[in-house]
Amino acid sequence: MSSTKDFVIAASSAYPKADQTFQYGTAGFRMKADLLPSVVFRVGLLAALRSRFKGGQYVGVMITASHNPPADNGVKLVDPMGEMLESSWEAYGTKLANAASDEEVYEYYSQLEKDFNLKPDVQAQVVVGCDTRESSPALVDALVAAVNAVGVKPSDYGIVTTPQLHYFVRCLNTQGTDHAYGEPSPEGYFQKLSTAYNQLMAGKSNSPVTVDCANGVGGPQLRLLTKYLNDSVSVVITNDDTQTFSKLNSQCGADYVKTNQRLPPSTTAQPLARYASLDGDADRIVYYYTDSSNVFHLLDGDKIATLAASFIVDLVRASGITDFKLGVVQTAYANGNSTKYIEKLGLPVVCTPTGVKHLHHAALAYDCGVYFEANGHGTVLFSTEALRRISVHEPNTPAEKTALTSLQAVTELINQTVGDALSDLLLVEVILAYKAWSPDQWDSCYTDLPNKLEKAEVADRNKYKTTDAERKLTEPEGLQDQIDALVGKYRSARSFVRPSGTENVVRVYAEAATKGEAEELAQKVKALLK
Repeated sequence: MSSTKDFVIAASSAYPKADQTFQYGTAGFRMKADLLPSVVFRVGLLAALRSRFKGGQYVGVMITASHNPPADNGVKLVDPMGEMLESSWEAYGTKLANAASDEEVYEYYSQLEKDFNLKPDVQAQVVVGCDTRESSPALVDALVAAVNAVGVKPSDYGIVTTPQLHYFVRCLNTQGTDHAYGEPSPEGYFQKLSTAYNQLMAGKSNSPVTVDCANGVGGPQLRLLTKYLNDSVSVVITNDDTQTFSKLNSQCGADYVKTNQRLPPSTTAQPLARYASLDGDADRIVYYYTDSSNVFHLLDGDKIATLAASFIVDLVRASGITDFKLGVVQTAYANGNSTKYIEKLGLPVVCTPTGVKHLHHAALAYDCGVYFEANGHGTVLFSTEALRRISVHEPNTPAEKTALTSLQAVTELINQTVGDALSDLLLVEVILAYKAWSPDQWDSCYTDLPNKLEKAEVADRNKYKTTDAERKLTEPEGLQDQIDALVGKYRSARSFVRPSGTENVVRVYAEAATKGEAEELAQKVKALLK
């Protein structure tokens, strides 16, 4: 009779390890898709272990490379409440992915079982989703082979956005509890968001918004979502060709717009009309518009965070709830003037290292934590206690009741598990309708300092060490002093260098008083890396 060991070794042999060293990072494992089959197989084993470690709760596996080119793919785990994998487990994923032989794969899997004293009678539960990449189906097969080898039948949600999979995991694990998050199905997801949106938009309307879906999974999912929405807004969907694999994230999408600070070539903008771009797995969104002089203006994650924070704090105050702590969490990439604007609102703002797991953790310190990376990836978290206080609060006036009802709907509209481009799109549309703002009125809250983001290919990104929420380099020694000397030559300037969490490159960010100065500073700092 074959044992688990035999099953794992036999299944693993179908997915030989590439001659490469792998590292579980902020986005899980992400690289060229042809290097990934062995990695995904081993992540499947890790998912089963993680589920058993969590007492048989559902753990998610998402196969996606987000905003990366079509030839790439990736895989990452989703913890039971829909959050990113606990960081201490990243090391186990890295070691498992780098095991030299099929026998070593099983030995390390078995060692983790013993180390965590995992009982054989605790059945693992694994759910999987993937994006629209050509390589995704074969990688799902590798994952299924792994969990089958250890006696687990996964639940396959097929092609979904990354935030949808996070949502499903949380719903599955909270079913039947006092904190039930929703129905764990695409229909349940659409129903939850649309019910809150339609309630908030009753009696209100917006002009059309054009959404570039990066030719990724966000296109078909947004098309489905719009069927649940009332007629308060018209959503015009563009760049939604998921059949031509080479078009994914090509000359379109949130990363293209943010990095290049220009319209996608396929978009012809009408002055003061609203435009938005998602990324390939629909967990990022940025807005933009052109003014009456046809000048492009970006409304990125910083602009969305400040819009959401000001709106929510106004609702809290208008509802009569007191002693409510709302804070905003940013990274070093946040524009300096956005930070000053938040401070003018009277709200605390903290800076964390780049990566959603860091922002998410810091946001948990507040009754309501608003976090967005400048790239458009973010969400709003309400603590369990905050949700309870909102639900039991007794308004004293009709105006307080109206504000409270809107606040409750906002907590339902937001996907609190992870940044969700579709949820964030609806939130922005609601806020602009409430404020009756055009995009230039939103933009006028504060003026971004001109900035430039560059990346430099390096032999080894791990040689670059940072401190102060990644705003200062500690290694290579002396490089930070050189950067500081350059920054001192420009007005209102700052610049920092940090290793990418997803590619073997170093990212260079610079901002200054003028566009020309920001670009010149970025190039001079980049030259230091050579």
